[in-house]
Amino acid sequence: MRMTALFPVLVAVLLVGAARADQVFQPPQSFLRQAFAGTVPDPAVVWLTGERMDAAARILGHRPHMLRVRYWGRSHRTAWILEEIGKERPITTGVVIDGGRIERVAVLVYRESIGWEVRYAFFTDQFENVRLTDDLRLNKAVDGISGATLSVRAVTNVARLALYLDGQTPHGQ
Repeated sequence: MRMTALFPVLVAVLLVGAARADQVFQPPQSFLRQAFAGTVPDPAVVWLTGERMDAAARILGHRPHMLRVRYWGRSHRTAWILEEIGKERPITTGVVIDGGRIERVAVLVYRESIGWEVRYAFFTDQFENVRLTDDLRLNKAVDGISGATLSVRAVTNVARLALYLDGQTPHGQ
């Protein structure tokens, strides 16, 4: 009789745990291999100090938690793997920039229980060929997704940050 009463509680705990599990849509190394046609360059670093830290804080709406950001670059092409909090947990996003324009945005790992629709092409394709304006905005509006506002904001801000940081590298200048 006690087991019967505990069964719904056990099912609820398992469902909540499953909903919070990391959803890996594409491993970061796979994303990098795609970005560079199989041969991934060595990583490089951009330090967030002074003006860069201030710009990153304006873009994200808060001070970044890191002082250096790793990226991969070759010629005028860079790839970035960045994390930003959606509602409560980080969303790992990959951004490929070529010639100062976004070529691809991909949600690599999603950890929230809602808002996962940002991973689909109908959302991420909106970033193709987008540039950063002088006031650190995207030059094209990005349509949101009902019920995923914070995830949309997180992915959009990561795209903006990647574009800004690309311009701070030898590959983006």
